Amino acid sequence: MPMIAIPVRTESATRRVPVMNLTLIAVNIAVFVALDPRTLGESAARMKHQIFALQSVAPQFYQFFSYQFMHESWTHLLSNMLFLWVFGNSVNGKMGHGPYLLFYLAGGVFAGWGNSLFSPNSLIGASGAIAAVTTAYLALFPRSHVTVLVWLFIFIQFFELPAMLIIVIKVILWDNIISRGMGEGDNIAYNAHLAGYLFGFTATLLMLLVRALPRDQFDILAVWRRWHQRGGLAHVFGAGPTPEQYTYGKVARTPVADPEERAAEDRYVNEVAELRVKIVAALEAGNLAVGADIYQKLVALAPTQCMSEREQLQIARELYRQSHFEQAAFAFERFLECYRDSDEAGNVRLLLGIIYARDLRQFEAADKHLTQSMVSLRDQGRRGQCLQWLKDVRAALGRPAPDIMNG
Repeated sequence: MPMIAIPVRTESATRRVPVMNLTLIAVNIAVFVALDPRTLGESAARMKHQIFALQSVAPQFYQFFSYQFMHESWTHLLSNMLFLWVFGNSVNGKMGHGPYLLFYLAGGVFAGWGNSLFSPNSLIGASGAIAAVTTAYLALFPRSHVTVLVWLFIFIQFFELPAMLIIVIKVILWDNIISRGMGEGDNIAYNAHLAGYLFGFTATLLMLLVRALPRDQFDILAVWRRWHQRGGLAHVFGAGPTPEQYTYGKVARTPVADPEERAAEDRYVNEVAELRVKIVAALEAGNLAVGADIYQKLVALAPTQCMSEREQLQIARELYRQSHFEQAAFAFERFLECYRDSDEAGNVRLLLGIIYARDLRQFEAADKHLTQSMVSLRDQGRRGQCLQWLKDVRAALGRPAPDIMNG
């Protein structure tokens, strides 16, 4: 008996109910039941393989869509739906319902086209579209973990493994390249799978680059940026000549980074990432106080860290609500450093100026923020409030009252 490894769930939480993914699963099951040979007899097989299947030699346009909802057997259907359930829920939550449906169908179309280029055989099954969803998950959640059921003879055990390892090594390389070379599964549409993987990863990467999808600190671009900052790419592709090599030529030995330092750096990066995950989870659950508390631990470890615009503002306001004025001021300062062009920047500067003036008695800092706030505020009520605070601050500093400034 060969070893069986089946992904059963991921650790990435969904922000909304994955309605579209659940609908796709339901439609696939409903279509399979409706075309059950036990009720339709020979006509079911004829409809599947002659009408709705993608005829690679001379395909009809509608077949690029219809073939995605056809399945040969319950085993074929359930294995596909398991992968769609495991990886599709999170992708649906990230993309939204309409965009996810379009992405899913486009992945299936591209997979069908890719299969037609290399195979004359007809094609049925959702695996091409699901392959696109799987690598979309990889691009959106590369640092997440997947729970895998491993079954070998009487040995059955669950393991949590990195998504990168499961999807790249097991799902793509082993199941679709190595197994193919070994002659396993001649009726498996490997070309459709590989085309789907290519489409899913490339399309998702492009959507992240143009910000058609919301960016965060966990997607593949953020991971790549952190890796690049740590010198990972230079190590992989080969750095330029070192000073020693300039002096002594190619015989000079390049200093190697201390493995202990590299390990410590990796632990630091992982700890920062874990704290950020916990903050996001707390805020999404409505536990603002918990999120603000974890944020304090984060900036104690890495003072330059900044959450997303919305999350940073939530944390700063929660710290202010708790009367942690120094911590709130720090969080608001980080917001302005990271999101100086935000629509909320003027209001944040006003609040920050008030905190510095009223709560912290730091009048120089208050003067700076209130003056900047007067330039950007458009609401006359807030401008009047800002001007009054600025007059009080200038009086405390022994400076002339400000002129009324027009925005």
